[in-house]
Amino acid sequence: MRALVSLALCATVALTIAACGGGGGDEGKIVEVIETATTTTDPSGCTELQTRRFNEQNYQQRGGAAIKACEEQAEAGENQAEGAKVSNVSINDERATAEVEFEGGALDSQTIEVALVQDEGAWKLDHVEGFAQYNGKALGQAFRKRFDKNPEGLSTKQSTCIVEKVAGSSRQEAEALFFSGSSEPIIKLAESCA
Repeated sequence: MRALVSLALCATVALTIAACGGGGGDEGKIVEVIETATTTTDPSGCTELQTRRFNEQNYQQRGGAAIKACEEQAEAGENQAEGAKVSNVSINDERATAEVEFEGGALDSQTIEVALVQDEGAWKLDHVEGFAQYNGKALGQAFRKRFDKNPEGLSTKQSTCIVEKVAGSSRQEAEALFFSGSSEPIIKLAESCA
């Protein structure tokens, strides 16, 4: 069960932050923050590029524990994306949204919508809104690759069951698994494959 919780964290952690590039102004800064978040292994991104709300949602813990989990995951460098394509940036004063299509990593071939906020003049990831484009089969394949590398104490039967359930999840089910801020849906999925 812990292994699946860890995998779900890895999937959402594919958003951990650092620095790449993009045009000028706020839109360019937003693109840079997102591109950096998807590829960095620098633990400072957990506080410099992400809000507490973002960390709590994606690490399914509260306060300092969420930051610590983020930093540990960043240092481990597992499941980081190779790159990200940012589109549909929308800015409304000190808030923004954008779509992020992942290349490689735990969210390979997925596109999610993220919300950002300005914090002391700097843009930070604040919340994952959900999947903008969802590909269950590709998400299942990302889990399969992860289990092939590190079975995390799961039997072949358990890992196959989990991969099949993830791949067969509807968009709404996948959002509950990965973006609810709770480990409960993940634990239930793991228990159903025990």
